[in-house]
Amino acid sequence: MPTVDLVDESYLRAPVERVASVVHEQGRWAQWWPELRPVVFMDRGAAGIRWNITGALVGSMEIWLEAYVQPIGGVLLHFYLRADPTAPGSMTEPAPRSGRAATSESVRWAKANKVNLWNLKDEMEAGIRREGGSIAARNERGADRPVRGADEAGQLG
Repeated sequence: MPTVDLVDESYLRAPVERVASVVHEQGRWAQWWPELRPVVFMDRGAAGIRWNITGALVGSMEIWLEAYVQPIGGVLLHFYLRADPTAPGSMTEPAPRSGRAATSESVRWAKANKVNLWNLKDEMEAGIRREGGSIAARNERGADRPVRGADEAGQLG
């Protein structure tokens, strides 16, 4: 089992295509994971990306985007990180940790990932929060035509 084995899920109230577009921006990867060198081994389009990673960790990482349809729309972003820390001076040689060191390493990466996801969530939802309405209704009407008040599912704008 890898030293760092993270699974995280976050709901983003935004169209899956918009979230996928940002996830595919390679410039973002260096911002999100400055200690890692991700290399795509499976581009799943609007469903996400899988990477092999080297750097501070060696292993694999994935963002899977699961689109919600009705009644609320949006996307559930699943994040997976399965990796071991690397040996000093190496970007590829694993140096697994045990005990407290392993726990500390996992917590460090979990916290960093959560900050990245919260920042992405804030960015993706900024316009929707201002304009109101459910994302499913907005997808049907277009992003420039907000839905006011509660929809049939009771979602408030």
